Amino acid sequence: QVHLVESGGGSVQAGGSLRLSCAVYGYAYISYCMGWFRQAPGKEREGVAAIDSDGSTSYADSVKGRFTVSQDNAKNTLYLRMNSLKPEDTAMYYCAALVGYGGIGRMSPHEYKYWGQGTQVTVSS
Repeated sequence: QVHLVESGGGSVQAGGSLRLSCAVYGYAYISYCMGWFRQAPGKEREGVAAIDSDGSTSYADSVKGRFTVSQDNAKNTLYLRMNSLKPEDTAMYYCAALVGYGGIGRMSPHEYKYWGQGTQVTVSS
């Protein structure tokens, strides 16, 4: 069983930065694809960024050049560095894990089995 715990959310002004963290428990000896997703009120959950079991990364077009996904395997932690934040980035952000290689499905929330509880990001104009 995999347990994910996000942190690092908060309120910032447009143009500001945040770094989200996702601590991964119960990981041992299994490779995973890890993703960040977000959901704003009244909208569907969408993929933001993902890092696959081979190190490949994917980003939503809306965050390319502003967000960076990374992981520290020694700390079993996934990160999302968010720069140049915009009001439209306001959402609940979730990290998620799927066992093995995500491939073309790595940005689809339907492919992921394990989810964190979420951390709120609010960007004011």
